[in-house]
Amino acid sequence: MTSSFHDEMLAILPRLRVQALSLTRNRAAADDLVQDAVCNALAAQHSFTPGTNFSAWMHRILRNRFISDLRKKRETSNIDDVPASAVAGSGAHEDRLVIKELAEAMDRLPADQREALVLVVMQGMSYDELAAATGCAVGTAKSRVFRARRQLAAWLYGEERDISAVALRGAVRRLRAGRDARPAVSA
Repeated sequence: MTSSFHDEMLAILPRLRVQALSLTRNRAAADDLVQDAVCNALAAQHSFTPGTNFSAWMHRILRNRFISDLRKKRETSNIDDVPASAVAGSGAHEDRLVIKELAEAMDRLPADQREALVLVVMQGMSYDELAAATGCAVGTAKSRVFRARRQLAAWLYGEERDISAVALRGAVRRLRAGRDARPAVSA
């Protein structure tokens, strides 16, 4: 293994762990996922092109490994969701309650939106890096982060309705229809 590859691998490990935690919502499973992704990357290091985005390459490997593991588990058994209490402990302190509420709201987000939000907000990835890591268009990456932020805000401010893309499109259509229905003002 080249020194540069090794150095980049060591530098990316904390960020991979954060992504793994956002995907698995379990510390032990996240550690296993990172270890498996690193093993996959080491086995495929010959396919990495030096000078390209190592971070996106590693995040993509981790995400693909997660999806593969998830498919294998679904084939062999039922997958139970990790309870929100496993993510954040309850406590009397207000900060802990806010963190618990946020963790529960994050758990309710669709996986693609949760992953996008964590990678951009917590990891500081650019939308281009997110798009490369998740295999989608930059516009799709931006949309996932926007929808995740908007939905979290709605839930955290006490609105129980889901703000899905369908609901947003319907609202936009209604607004446009209302705008078009106004009588034209003559000059």
